Amino acid sequence: MSKLFLVIKREYIWRVTKKSFLLLTLLMPLLFVAMIFVPLWLASIRSNEVRNVIILDETGKYAQLFEDTESYRFLYGDRPIESYRQDENDELFAFLNITGDLTINPKAAILYSGKQIPPDLAAIVNRVLTKQIENDKLASYNIPDLDKIIEDSRVSFNIQTVKWSDDGSETESSTVAAHIIGMLSTIIIYMFIMMYGAMVMNGVMEEKTNRIVELMVSSVRPFDLMMGKIVGIGLVGLTQIAIWALSIGILIVGGSLFGSVPSGIEIAATTPQAGIAMAADPSLAEGLKVLNSFSLSEILLYFVICFIGGYLIYSSVFAAIGSAVNSPEDTHQFMTPITIILIFALYIGIYSSENPDGPVAFWCSLIPFTSPIVMMMRIPFDVPLWEKIVSVTLLFIFSIGFVWLAARIYRVGILMYGKKPHLKEILKWITFR
Repeated sequence: MSKLFLVIKREYIWRVTKKSFLLLTLLMPLLFVAMIFVPLWLASIRSNEVRNVIILDETGKYAQLFEDTESYRFLYGDRPIESYRQDENDELFAFLNITGDLTINPKAAILYSGKQIPPDLAAIVNRVLTKQIENDKLASYNIPDLDKIIEDSRVSFNIQTVKWSDDGSETESSTVAAHIIGMLSTIIIYMFIMMYGAMVMNGVMEEKTNRIVELMVSSVRPFDLMMGKIVGIGLVGLTQIAIWALSIGILIVGGSLFGSVPSGIEIAATTPQAGIAMAADPSLAEGLKVLNSFSLSEILLYFVICFIGGYLIYSSVFAAIGSAVNSPEDTHQFMTPITIILIFALYIGIYSSENPDGPVAFWCSLIPFTSPIVMMMRIPFDVPLWEKIVSVTLLFIFSIGFVWLAARIYRVGILMYGKKPHLKEILKWITFR
């Protein structure tokens, strides 16, 4: 047992003191935010080019409705469309040809272009023509001020949702907040399992390729080597999670003390700075009421539990794969099905937010291969306690079993060189004595 702890200590200290760990710990939150907002920002950037769109309107009532935008200039056409098509003018981007009353024939308007029509141009044309068609249909009823009546009747209503507690108290809840919390938890735990599982496999392959393991097995059992690597890298992952959670907590508490950001439910109720912030912006108070309906400590606890269980299952499989192959190129045939399972679990987890109590979400939150990811999406939606217990129990039973199977493969594969093993041969290693 002492040798196992030495291996764990060596793996842990060696990895947390690396510059890559420090950089990853500091930059990962920024990278995660960048993955969400940078694509949105890039999509919002538009070129300075203004494209010309010719409008050919035989009815004479639609062309004047279009107004120029930052990207498009709408021009009235005075020639047949065929003459424009034969004209080699690069400044003309698209042609809107309207040949009849759109209230009678909606297909009387066609948008032509030599290139694929951009979505924003199609949206502009659809919006303008739809509004005019609606106005024409309203006018056909000959009811005075009908458009004003309809406008006054339009309302925006959002039902208030309240969560009952066991003690009879009521707190405001939010499906959107539950969806966001579950989505973030699901994506993060998927990334962690993939990242640290691959780290285990690469570490095993590196030791095997460099023949370091031949010296190590002379004094340490193969099982202790494998478990030491799995546990050590797992502790690195938990350390990273703890640092991020602590950093977020410090930012929230520090922000509340300066009156800029509410620190949480308890601090908001006890600090005057938070009260001033909520008075200045009622949306902050509403946000705190919504957060109060979630047990963030419970969500964090189950996140750690699901990470440990899922990490043990997949890292043991990755360790077995790393011990069986001789080069990174040989891992593809074994990694493909594992990757497909993880991606499938991620998609089930994301889409289960629409029906968190549905049969697919229920069973996938119990199956150990998918439960660490899917259950994290369901937790914010108040999963019954017995489902949580069954899910966690099955997860750790299977994780122990997979660690045992991986150890049987590891003890043989770690000393096998030169031959590319097949799945059937690897399964035989389990029964070797």
